[in-house]
Amino acid sequence: MRFAKLLPPLALVGALALIPTATSGLAAADTDTYKELETFMSVFQRVRSQYVDKVDDHVLIKGAIDGMLAALDPHSAFAEGADYQQTKATTDGNYGGLGITVSTEDGAVKIVAPTEDTPAWRAGLKAGDYITHLDGVLLYGSTLDEAVEKMRGDAGTKIKLTIVRPGRDKPFDVSLVREKIQLRPVKWEIRDQIGYININGFSAQTGAATESALKSIDAATGGHPLGYVVDLRSNPGGLLDQAVSVSDAFLDHGEIVSERGREKTDIDRFYAHPGDLAHGLPVIVLVDAGTASAAEIVAGALQDQRRAIVMGERSFGKGSVQTVMPMSASSVLRLTTARYYTPSGRSVQAGGIDPDIIVPQLSDPDYKDRPRLREADLRKHLLSQTKVDDTLLESDTTPDPRFTATADQLKTQGVKDFQLDYALKTLRRLSGVPAAKVAAK
Repeated sequence: MRFAKLLPPLALVGALALIPTATSGLAAADTDTYKELETFMSVFQRVRSQYVDKVDDHVLIKGAIDGMLAALDPHSAFAEGADYQQTKATTDGNYGGLGITVSTEDGAVKIVAPTEDTPAWRAGLKAGDYITHLDGVLLYGSTLDEAVEKMRGDAGTKIKLTIVRPGRDKPFDVSLVREKIQLRPVKWEIRDQIGYININGFSAQTGAATESALKSIDAATGGHPLGYVVDLRSNPGGLLDQAVSVSDAFLDHGEIVSERGREKTDIDRFYAHPGDLAHGLPVIVLVDAGTASAAEIVAGALQDQRRAIVMGERSFGKGSVQTVMPMSASSVLRLTTARYYTPSGRSVQAGGIDPDIIVPQLSDPDYKDRPRLREADLRKHLLSQTKVDDTLLESDTTPDPRFTATADQLKTQGVKDFQLDYALKTLRRLSGVPAAKVAAK
């Protein structure tokens, strides 16, 4: 390593070319690689010496790294400095900002999902919305890092977002106040003797918090809940081990997920341990287009193991695993290293989890016109390695005669969340207890 650091880049390429190779094929491949590196260094030197403004070498190299990773897939990235701190804080479940997950699409910033109980969520921002301006300044053409950086700020400071929502005639402004986002990854309550567990992210505390919620619901109902509704809607995912932990809480045995890398032999499998904390009671899992990654692992595991009914809309479809590799004291490489598969061998990548019962969110007045952003819509997304049934990809737009109520009609009936209301009623029917009798307890 010391020798390599002392060599200038072009000399290093030449020195590496002297290393003998085992076969002529490998030698040819290495020669092609060295030629590409020579081209890169030639461009680097030209830009460095002839660009109209003097450019810092670090800016050029960081840009080259970002470009290399962007050529792979939407989820591989290199983070340093403020980006590194943001990545670490998000993983820990404590960060500052608006509480919103965004991506870029053709130069525009698009909302993937707002996080519950954050400024963005309370303002009614929705998945599929486009952010065109920040405080009146056009955002189009900014990189994702630049857009996120502009939305950050000290808690208590204000920012105005201009939103374009498909289905609306005109853009509209939303004024938000930045907050210190301290996520409660799991919230629970009891609704008519049914345990409602809302999981909004998979940070380091999610597994333990889910186990605590199950035990608390059990105690609060005298050990006799009718069942559980697990809400994974608009959950952008997070840590793989926490998804395994949450799934394990509802399972007594069997595979939860498998992780498969580049080589056929590169497979890791994760299994449930004995002890179903939900005691075999009925479980309904709610998903939508914002249910991604770790949340899809949970939904897929409980669905394949016949442990839960999955209800709602087809999920996001992020079936890849990113390994976070420290590169220095203040930088990390997030690299896609594997795809994950459900217990039955399904790849979630680009296809998502299809619900057992399709239930549209009728209480959302824009649900018919608002497009759903999914993994398959992202540029350079990884392809699925299992066949995707195209007839299922439009499942969430299939008309159903059971679901004809309008948002205004539901509002007059006091139904604010149709999908949740439908899940609770379904679980009551599964338990065989009429709603009026449940409410009387």
